[in-house]
Amino acid sequence: MPYQLKITLQDIAPPVWRRVVVPGEFTLLDLHHVIQIAMGWEDCHLHDFTIQRKRYALTSEEDFDDSADERTVKLRDVVARARSKFIYQYDFGDGWYHTIVVEKTADDTVTKVPMCVDGARACPPEDSGGPWGYIEKLEALSNPSDSDTEYLREWMGDFDPEKFDLDLINKDLGRLFLTERKNKRVTQ
Repeated sequence: MPYQLKITLQDIAPPVWRRVVVPGEFTLLDLHHVIQIAMGWEDCHLHDFTIQRKRYALTSEEDFDDSADERTVKLRDVVARARSKFIYQYDFGDGWYHTIVVEKTADDTVTKVPMCVDGARACPPEDSGGPWGYIEKLEALSNPSDSDTEYLREWMGDFDPEKFDLDLINKDLGRLFLTERKNKRVTQ
């Protein structure tokens, strides 16, 4: 059973969001990979999910909390109905929180590869300092005459906060998950 999810980056206005459709049998780790590609992150920081006050993450023996291993938990087992909400956090230092809303589930549709069906605006660049640091960088981009923010404009390069490329996202999602399925068949 596929899930249609709306992923919205918190504390950013206007909002950065994506609407994706993913198989219910995906693990939370699979969903993490979908979020990384759909949002435009580079997957170079830690992350976790909070669903019904329970934490899911890539667990290790050094963990001090009682989080569940996201590699073994399927989406359909922790999110049962439409309008459910949960949180995905990426980059604990910058604190990028994403609200994920289950918009609908569809019993009659089968999907093996996730896809992005809609969205708006570019994801902030990695290591941009969380929502407040990102806002500061956007202000620097919008004020080319301010010499105090010249270094921020240089750091941001040709970043366009309005850019959203649906075709590229779906191409990257297809490439990752079709390759992953092929690799699973080879190792079984």
